[in-house]
Amino acid sequence: MKFNRPNDDEVSINLTPLIDIVFLLLIFFMVSTTFSRETTLRIRLPDASVEPTKADERPLLVITITARGEYSVRAPSAQRGTHLLSQERAILKGAMIEAARGEENPVVVIRADRQTPHESVVRAMDVARSLGLTRITFSAQQPRDSS
Repeated sequence: MKFNRPNDDEVSINLTPLIDIVFLLLIFFMVSTTFSRETTLRIRLPDASVEPTKADERPLLVITITARGEYSVRAPSAQRGTHLLSQERAILKGAMIEAARGEENPVVVIRADRQTPHESVVRAMDVARSLGLTRITFSAQQPRDSS
């Protein structure tokens, strides 16, 4: 008995639906992606002034911040400071209220170690601002001569 074999036509895969899906995915990702251009700023930090400045007649409220973020607050009229071993905002605020008592809008001088976390400096500035002390300055040292 002889069986007839069907003609073997060439097998082909239709790629049209695959290409349609790929283009739809491409369009979806293009529409849903936000393209942001990242830029970097090249800055050079300024050196401390070498020239002496005029002494301000306003009293100074000096906040010293250690590398570990501990605060020391010195009152305008006192020679000694209040050393705070805590990094809590409420304790710093209480010490600043006590130190600024009786003084009208003293100049707040922030003396921070170069290894001080940025958060500690911002916290001191924020507490001063919340107390209405708007004259804030930073202490720096003169650059050493490398000769």
